[in-house]
Amino acid sequence: MGVVTVAELKPSISGKRSFRPSSSIRHATEWPISDVSSDLKIEVGTSSFALHKFPLVSRSGRIRKLLIDTKDTKISRINLSSAPGGPEAFELAAKFCYGINVEITLSNVAMLRCISHYLEMAEEFAENNLEARTEAYLKDMVLPNISSTIAVLHRCESLLPISEEINLVNRLINAIANNACKEQLTSGLLKLDHNFPSKAIPNMEPETPSDWWGKSLAVLNIDFFQRVLLAIKSKGLRQDMICKILINYTHNSLQSLIVRDHHLVKGSLLELELQKKQRVIVEAIVSLLPTQSRKSPVPMAFLSSLLKTAISSSVSTSCRSDLERRTGLQLDQAILEDILIPANSHGNNHTAMYDTESILRIFSIFLNLDDDDDEDNPLRDESEMAYDFDSPGSPKQSSILKVSKLLDSYLAEVALDTNLSPSKFIALAELLPDHARIVSDGLYRAVDIFLKVHPNIKDSERYRLCKTIDCQKLSQEACSHAAQNERLPVQMAVQVLYFEQIRLRNAMNGGHNQLFFGAINGQFPQRSSSGAASGAISPRDNYASVRRENRELKLEVARMRMRLTDLEKDHVSMKQELDKQS
Repeated sequence: MGVVTVAELKPSISGKRSFRPSSSIRHATEWPISDVSSDLKIEVGTSSFALHKFPLVSRSGRIRKLLIDTKDTKISRINLSSAPGGPEAFELAAKFCYGINVEITLSNVAMLRCISHYLEMAEEFAENNLEARTEAYLKDMVLPNISSTIAVLHRCESLLPISEEINLVNRLINAIANNACKEQLTSGLLKLDHNFPSKAIPNMEPETPSDWWGKSLAVLNIDFFQRVLLAIKSKGLRQDMICKILINYTHNSLQSLIVRDHHLVKGSLLELELQKKQRVIVEAIVSLLPTQSRKSPVPMAFLSSLLKTAISSSVSTSCRSDLERRTGLQLDQAILEDILIPANSHGNNHTAMYDTESILRIFSIFLNLDDDDDEDNPLRDESEMAYDFDSPGSPKQSSILKVSKLLDSYLAEVALDTNLSPSKFIALAELLPDHARIVSDGLYRAVDIFLKVHPNIKDSERYRLCKTIDCQKLSQEACSHAAQNERLPVQMAVQVLYFEQIRLRNAMNGGHNQLFFGAINGQFPQRSSSGAASGAISPRDNYASVRRENRELKLEVARMRMRLTDLEKDHVSMKQELDKQS
């Protein structure tokens, strides 16, 4: 057999690759055979390789068949333009055929597995062939480890469809799911061991899912990520862990789409393309969220961000409805920032700043839900649900008071928008039932801001807007302000003064328990338009404030009674003195 020499693959100006002998010492593992001129040229993409038939035929079934099937026994050129992995993958496979030691790594194992299948480098053609070598590496070094499996799966994205055809993608996804659940079980057992130690525990913490989901899964495209999530959900990974994975992936994938060019033209092809990518990601993420529930582990801040992105990227109606319902289910966990959803204005300067239609639907969902509406019955008809508020201290009442306060804050914020129509503001103000507030100060403040920002609204709209305020629930400070507020209709100022008189009369008569609430036995008077939000303080503070006012009123009435008693005694004493003198 001829002597083998080192060869270096260098691209020529024409784009072809040729093997040039090196001046270094010859070894038995070096290639190609320098004493024999190449008799086969293989073209892969824009590159060509000058090789020898014998080493390739000895290990590649595909090349063997191509040379045997052709009628031209002197064939010297083969085109393999569809080879997975391109010139890089074929070069490594060719070196393997020549006996060069090819190092298999995480970055090339998927490529080598696919090219070995494409070139039919199986055991039937040569012992310990490339296909068997890559399979051994996958089983020993890749599949047992989550991070390694994800890294290889990421490489498979550029090797489609052959990576699917050889079932490599499915094997990797199943391995990720199985290992994730094993780690979850191991982590749980270690925690039990820590709580009830039977032996000394080494100071080495095991790898947990949080060590890999934050860094590795974010590299996958949305299709592969979706398949991985569905697999681990089917295997029983905890919902809170799934939420963390989703949040991290969404943050990384959407963050990478942010355009840093401030001069990007609105409606340009680049912006439309980014919007399309955002839409695909958001719709996929929403489909992977846990079952809708008031006890869902999905944080409100994440739902809010997802909804804002969904609206800006014009997702499907079903996707948007899903997010609105999820937000409505957990509305009592929201803060003002969560519900300040910008409107998708499409560059129209006369459009309102905020999407009030979406907020109307979200609050309506919350108001029409029952406590029993959970994941056991996620598709229950909303028309059959109703909030049952038994007492001010009930959890249900506490939740709606939080939501009422939230709506008041929202109204005060959107009232500053000059493009917000009175009808939409009134619809929001009338949304909540009468019992949803203890104090109407928050709503009064929002209405006053709106009237100040929109001085030219119709008198009928001004009157209807002010009717949403229950004057009996205004504090003394708010009443004093309303009585002198020129922006309010005269009827409301008169009403405020009337209820102030009732308040003072009740205080004098000892009926202080009903003067603040304007109700007897918890029953509030009905208004033609219910609309309200809670006061500007929390339910706990509301009750504390009421108790303080009641105590102060009781003390004041007690002092007045004592003074009256003293006056009566003085009167009796003076009468007795007069009687003696007469």
